[in-house]
Amino acid sequence: MSYRWVRVHFPRREGASRWSSVDGSLKRESGKAFMEQVMELSAAVRRAHLKEMAEQPLDVLVIGGGITGAGVALDAAARGYRVGLIERDDFASGTSGASTKLVHGGIRYLPQLDFPLVREALRERGRLLRNAPYLVHPLSFILPLYAHSRHPVGLPVAPPGGIGLGAILNTGLTLYDMLAGKENIGSHRRLSRQEVTARAPCLVPEGLKSGFIYYDARTDDTRLTLAVLRTAAAAGARLANYCQAVRFAHSSGRLVGVYARETLPGASEGESDEHMITARHIVNATGVWAERTERLAGDAARLQIQPSKGTHLVIARERLGLGDEAIVLPETEDGRIIFIVPWQSRALVGTTDHAVREIEDPVATEDEITYLLGHLNRYVRAPLSRDDIITTYSGNRPLLRLTTARTPARLSRTHAVVESADGLLTVSGGKLTTYRRMAQDVLDRIDHREGRAVCHPTLTLALVGAEGWAEARGTIAMRGRALGLDAAVIQHLGGAYGTEALGLLALVAGDARLGRRLVADLPYIGAEVVWAVRAELALTVGDVLARRTHVALEDRTRGASVAAEVAALMADELGWSREERTRQAMAYTAYARQQAGPLASRIPPPTDLTVIQPARPREASYRWRRPSSDEYR
Repeated sequence: MSYRWVRVHFPRREGASRWSSVDGSLKRESGKAFMEQVMELSAAVRRAHLKEMAEQPLDVLVIGGGITGAGVALDAAARGYRVGLIERDDFASGTSGASTKLVHGGIRYLPQLDFPLVREALRERGRLLRNAPYLVHPLSFILPLYAHSRHPVGLPVAPPGGIGLGAILNTGLTLYDMLAGKENIGSHRRLSRQEVTARAPCLVPEGLKSGFIYYDARTDDTRLTLAVLRTAAAAGARLANYCQAVRFAHSSGRLVGVYARETLPGASEGESDEHMITARHIVNATGVWAERTERLAGDAARLQIQPSKGTHLVIARERLGLGDEAIVLPETEDGRIIFIVPWQSRALVGTTDHAVREIEDPVATEDEITYLLGHLNRYVRAPLSRDDIITTYSGNRPLLRLTTARTPARLSRTHAVVESADGLLTVSGGKLTTYRRMAQDVLDRIDHREGRAVCHPTLTLALVGAEGWAEARGTIAMRGRALGLDAAVIQHLGGAYGTEALGLLALVAGDARLGRRLVADLPYIGAEVVWAVRAELALTVGDVLARRTHVALEDRTRGASVAAEVAALMADELGWSREERTRQAMAYTAYARQQAGPLASRIPPPTDLTVIQPARPREASYRWRRPSSDEYR
């Protein structure tokens, strides 16, 4: 095996239950000492994985560490292939970390008559609710209907005077429920004006006629990607972030491998950083960069991708008066819809759709902020200003360009798998909800190449943290309270890590200081920094603040105010010098200012940083033994 299970001891009271977790399963056991087995995914494991990929030929090499690439790696490993994955930056650092956090069928695609896409997405929504119940949760949506509404949710035809609009929407939502079939979460229904006002008191009452309630789901996009990757690693996949494909190797007109170079900031340059990875099948899952990757392999691009930039605003829920239900702002003058989605103590507002050519480091612009605020203020009682915005975030979606000219708002989210003459398999398009089906289609193609019987193991494969979740929830709550953690922190740990939250609680049991919040009004704690380094391949401060947690999304300074503290915690694990801690904290603050765009003035410049000493002793009672290199095999 190329990964390592390590034992973690949790002190407990006599008579309490004992649980053990191996390969993602959680089972009750008898005994006096609690023991949890946790899979290590650390910098040491990453180095071992790269060494293995360079020394032993792979069956499948995946390029791209977003949700699509993660799904391909998991499906390949689950089917018994020897698989490796490389990502030039951090996992989920592109499109997969900048979504609206929804797992949904895509109600706006009904007016486009894209029923197969909606049906596929609704089926995948149901599978995710079962396979990752701690990460994917049902969410109700309120769709208000105003007297001035003519094209809600993108209806192409406006009935005269809006007469019969409610009946049209009711028919569409009935079809939405029917397409979900047995995976339907709940049936939609019509709401009276009074019911809409009661459920969504933040909406402007003037002109409000009635509304609808329907059901989809929400998730944590980066945590979902990490869960898929950890599940793939448990099945034997080798993973390496900060490792970029720089050129391809050919033999007799076929791709046989990839030269990959490490891109970790601060790493030494030189020939030793480049690895030749051979594989029988190479999958290009680089999303909006898929065309570039095809050309890097020497191929003509088989897919034409139209990147579409989506920007979101993050606002305090209490400022909006938003409850636990999402709201659909029914229409904009350019035919789009905007969601207001509850996200812990925040609300996410978005998204925009703008065709772009420059796809590196998307950042919200003044125009996009003005656009979203303008439409939001058309529908909410208390007008908001730029000062009410906590943060913004942007990402580029890999929409497939169609033969007829369409605006990005009209482009379909379907996906495609294409094969180049030299054997490169490229998958792109799609969306977060359908990642599993995209991966399945890729592996079906590989199975056909291999002459193997096609199987679909991921249909019912529970992700790491999901097996035994229903039983473990009570144990997590009990132990969290015993450690003095408040309800919000306990709820967050369970919702982000599932049964693996027990491992984080073990960290806090070993050192109470790791139970402290990183930011006073957010539920993230120090133990998550240590866990991210040991179990989730976090190698930089940005990996922790922007993706392993969402401090960068939910904190007004984007986490710059705690960058030095996080650097100190990581230094304990990674052996950073004081100079490296300073460099990491300053680099993250510069990144936070760049991502803030027009709101950058809120964030102190990197020169204002002071680096703190490590926040805990190097050896705590929670010990993670480093295995020897031989033990990785």
